[in-house]
Amino acid sequence: MLILSIDSSATAASAALTDDSKLIGEFFTNTDFTHSRTLAPMIESLLQVTDKKVSEIDAVAVSNGPGSFTGVRIGVAVAKGIAFPDDIPCMGVSTLESMAYNLTLTDCVVCAAMDARRNQVYNAMFRIQYGEVYRLCDDRAISLIDLKAEITEKYNDDRIILVGDGAQLALRELMDLPLNVELAPESLRYQRASSVALAARARIKAGEKPSAHSELLPSYLRLSQAERERKEREQKASE
Repeated sequence: MLILSIDSSATAASAALTDDSKLIGEFFTNTDFTHSRTLAPMIESLLQVTDKKVSEIDAVAVSNGPGSFTGVRIGVAVAKGIAFPDDIPCMGVSTLESMAYNLTLTDCVVCAAMDARRNQVYNAMFRIQYGEVYRLCDDRAISLIDLKAEITEKYNDDRIILVGDGAQLALRELMDLPLNVELAPESLRYQRASSVALAARARIKAGEKPSAHSELLPSYLRLSQAERERKEREQKASE
């Protein structure tokens, strides 16, 4: 199955083509340019250098959150734009879950953490065992204090590897504890389109089918800052 995978959920952006478990090509950038400027040219170049056409793609996989609200929207919109003309099936993949697939060669507990501001991270926990990824909790927005308490209670005896742009925030919170906690290497710490493809492939292998592009939606986990501020203003006005 030829999968075009996309990630634009944080500062970095990437696009990859995979054929079953084989990575055919991947483009990755980590700049301050907006993803609306970088993502489409990357995908176009990727198809050109791999000599593939959009009509040959069997499915489009995209990290649909959590993450940057703008970045997630751009990724989902680009995926839908590619899928619509040829009615290509789509699959949204958790950004946090995709990062766990960066570490399938290491038996460990993966703590995926993305900076959600306000002393919170978007987080999920995964166990890697013999190359397989097992989800331990749902994606959530959680305070660093609560994450510390949970890790202390549940994963005290595990090797814990932190991934994501919130990994260093989590490490600072955990470093005073006698835990076996470490940062993933820089090359494996952040989300990549090739890992989005691995996560999608695992779900397809488990029996899940990609859906119509119209069913692909972002997953934000919480309201945007503008929406939160509006609700706060409305609440104050009603008091």
